[in-house]
Amino acid sequence: MHFLCTGDQLAEGQSRAFSVAGQALFGVRRQGQVFLYRNRCPHKGIPLNWAQDDFLDDSASLIHCAQHGALFLIESGECVAGPCEGEQLQALDGHEDSQGIWLKG
Repeated sequence: MHFLCTGDQLAEGQSRAFSVAGQALFGVRRQGQVFLYRNRCPHKGIPLNWAQDDFLDDSASLIHCAQHGALFLIESGECVAGPCEGEQLQALDGHEDSQGIWLKG
């Protein structure tokens, strides 16, 4: 298990970038649940964000690829608009407890 941050460091409706053992990933908190994904767009294999912790669209309801505008569902990582529609982000196994947010593996 790899410690990512305390629970209050990833607020509701926010996203945050992490790096674990050279792997870029990010987390999003939605409706109290944390979703973790590899920071790699399935379209071009590039990072989704331009700014450090900026992974969401303006409404904070979808994950947004800053490179070419693809939109992904927060809960599943499925692309619902853009050049990789129908593909998915790589979900990562995480866990949240009283100490914080953890990446399993």
